[in-house]
Amino acid sequence: MKLDVCTYMSKFLDSDLVTKYLNRKEEVFQKLSQANMNGWLNPDVSFCDDILKVRNQVLSHSKCLVVVGIGGSFLGAKAFYEMFSPYFKKSSFPVIFAGTTLSSNYMKELLEYLETIDFSVNVISKSGTTRETALTYCAIKKVLEKKYNSEEIKRHIIVTTDPVKGTLRDEVNKEGYQSFIIPDNIGGRYSLLTAAHLFPLSFCLDIKELISGYREGLGLKEEAFSYAVCRRSLYDLGKVVENFVTYENNWYYYLEWLKQLFGETEGKSGKGILPISMIHTRDLHSLGQFVQDGNKIIYETFFKIKNMNSCNIEGKDLHEVNLVVEDSVISAHVSGNVPCIVIELDEVSPRSIGQLSSFYFLVAAYSGYLFDINPFDQPGVEVYKAEVKRRLG
Repeated sequence: MKLDVCTYMSKFLDSDLVTKYLNRKEEVFQKLSQANMNGWLNPDVSFCDDILKVRNQVLSHSKCLVVVGIGGSFLGAKAFYEMFSPYFKKSSFPVIFAGTTLSSNYMKELLEYLETIDFSVNVISKSGTTRETALTYCAIKKVLEKKYNSEEIKRHIIVTTDPVKGTLRDEVNKEGYQSFIIPDNIGGRYSLLTAAHLFPLSFCLDIKELISGYREGLGLKEEAFSYAVCRRSLYDLGKVVENFVTYENNWYYYLEWLKQLFGETEGKSGKGILPISMIHTRDLHSLGQFVQDGNKIIYETFFKIKNMNSCNIEGKDLHEVNLVVEDSVISAHVSGNVPCIVIELDEVSPRSIGQLSSFYFLVAAYSGYLFDINPFDQPGVEVYKAEVKRRLG
């Protein structure tokens, strides 16, 4: 992975601001090392063999897995699943991500489909009380109860939750379901190397390669801090929106995951950079006009992938064309006074995306501290939950 925060940025950055934030490096590094929610810096993955064992059991008696979770309990797994699944060839063992909506139409169709197929469910929630997750799990469990006896159900339900407390942990203790834990010192959006993500991902990729790349990414502390300093400096110059840009359609949910990571980490106390995303070349023909000529509140981070599958059309390699377009867009946007950061990957693999992901964990945490906020809480999310509870009970 190569990070370029210089080529297209130097003319935009204020050297005094950059120096100001660079001088906070030791302070920021120390705060992260002492944080009580930094378990993702050295996660325990000794449970991987247990994950693979349970995965094989599920494959032996089910035709699909339903993952029930929301926010940090599903977005990372969904992102990797979409990135490493074929566009059109259906998987022999699909993973369905549910529990993310209260749409009655979606729920009705999901339940009707599950009535026709042997499936297992992995419910993921630290507290067990998240409304969307709890309602979806309740409905799916009723389908299981119609299809299987009590002993069979034990093979079809896998719970990922708090190690000692909560409604789901109580249910595991009572019913004897297979279960994994979400450690107390790792929050949802930083939980990529917990069972919340690794169990669903074991059905579509080599999780040990993902772990290897993740560990490599944690070594990019200096690069991550440089990125965080650029972000914080640009914010002071009025660039309050970061646009994550990809040229690959199957990165859609990965960018959604990045938006959650930065939105929940930074968006506090009236501060923070708004994360948005675009998929090119599609969005060049809709939002590209605004980026080029509109309000200059945006800077961009482009993901450039050097090597992809070859596809020749009229004597031209389509990926080479894609790269030329990407370079042209960067040049055009810079000329329109839009700062651009470029992250280049040699390839897309579980290892390279694992590296990129832990790198972004570091960037988010460092950025939070540079904004002088706690990178690991999300108090604003609780406001709507309290209002819903007041109205619905």
